[in-house]
Amino acid sequence: MGRLGRYLNSYTEAAPLAVFRLFFGIMMFASIVRFWLNGWIEKLYITPKFFFSYYGFEWVKPLGGFTYFIFVICGISALMVAMGYKYRLAIITFFLSFTYIELMDKTTYLNHYYFISILSFLMIFLPASAYFSLDALKDPNKIFQKIPRWCVDSVKLLLGIVYFYAGLAKINSDWLFRAMPLKIWLPANYDVPFLGDLLQQQWIHYAFSWSGMLYDLLIPFFLLWRRTRLVAFFFVIIFHVLTRVLFPIGMFPYIMIVSALIFFSPQTHHRILEVVSGIFKINKSRFDNARKLVFAPLTRKITTSVIAIFFMIQILFPWRYLLYPGELFWTEEGFRFSWRVMLMEKVGYAQFKIVDGETGRRFYVDNSDFLTPFQEKQMASQPDFILEYAEFLADHFRKDGHKNIEVYVESYVALNGRKSRPYIDPEVNLLNFDDSFRHKTFILPFDDEIKGL
Repeated sequence: MGRLGRYLNSYTEAAPLAVFRLFFGIMMFASIVRFWLNGWIEKLYITPKFFFSYYGFEWVKPLGGFTYFIFVICGISALMVAMGYKYRLAIITFFLSFTYIELMDKTTYLNHYYFISILSFLMIFLPASAYFSLDALKDPNKIFQKIPRWCVDSVKLLLGIVYFYAGLAKINSDWLFRAMPLKIWLPANYDVPFLGDLLQQQWIHYAFSWSGMLYDLLIPFFLLWRRTRLVAFFFVIIFHVLTRVLFPIGMFPYIMIVSALIFFSPQTHHRILEVVSGIFKINKSRFDNARKLVFAPLTRKITTSVIAIFFMIQILFPWRYLLYPGELFWTEEGFRFSWRVMLMEKVGYAQFKIVDGETGRRFYVDNSDFLTPFQEKQMASQPDFILEYAEFLADHFRKDGHKNIEVYVESYVALNGRKSRPYIDPEVNLLNFDDSFRHKTFILPFDDEIKGL
């Protein structure tokens, strides 16, 4: 407890958190603009007739044409965060608007969207505008060159959890001993200059699999250690640039590269801010007052308690899959929000059958009448999607006058290069099950084994 007390009372330069805030806001603004310019708002949130919801967040839906307004709010708040203008209001607004966007349709789930949501939540409690911000520039009383060390270390810890858990997830037999799914994905990049031919080689698939696992496990520790930090950052750049070239995962690689800067010394961040000051004609010396930000006792107690609970959740939540029987990659129960990044190639087929429970009359559903191709692809291999879609079909056909409705599905799934096999019990009426966190007993067993964490 004595060591913890001394740590909580230790201070460091505020410059690293200021640089992180600046680049985070810029990257988020660029992401929103990119999303808009590519027409993805229309394609993903306006065009579809039906949207898949997260359990407990069924009330979060796109707002038709007003959905654009949510993106406008998110983009403006991201810029305000970057500038440190009305920071607390800006970061709360960004967290709420970005998370709302993320929750509108489960089809668009990506690990890095979740990362941005929890990171922006964490930043609500950090004094990221205490240095080199418009808030501090307008009111010198809000300028603090020194902040508690845990404010910077909390961001490092979150990045470390993301990397380390992603590495743990790669310790499985499919990834390490079958080079799956990289053996499927990498050869498709035959047209990449210089690398195209090399990516057809099997040894490269295994090399990428093993090096990816070791990179994720070790990179947080190498970034923390001063002697290896520069070399580690070089590998961060190589890894994420290569990832961006080979896989269409948007801005995430650039976000992770910029985020890794927070591991560098305060002197490095002061040099970065001097460059920014020169570009925008800012007198950086106005922020260098050597003042320490001292939280009021109650404020510090509440803030540190919230952050401690936050990290307990982040550490424990990815392990919830242990509460479910069966193969995780097959059932996907506990798969999301656990930093299992790009670990499987899963392709499914789902044919739904509507049956009159009294007369036995039946007909099959054309999924394209209700779902976009992307939604149908996601739905066909994920049991919670299948269950939610079955409920939607039942409601739809009841409104059309059908009675005594039962919904069945003939479903097949291929996982990581294995042959397609039955996925959902075709004799089970899906309407007999409620969407919940309980194990979905209608999933057929996986007649294989994937060893690992």
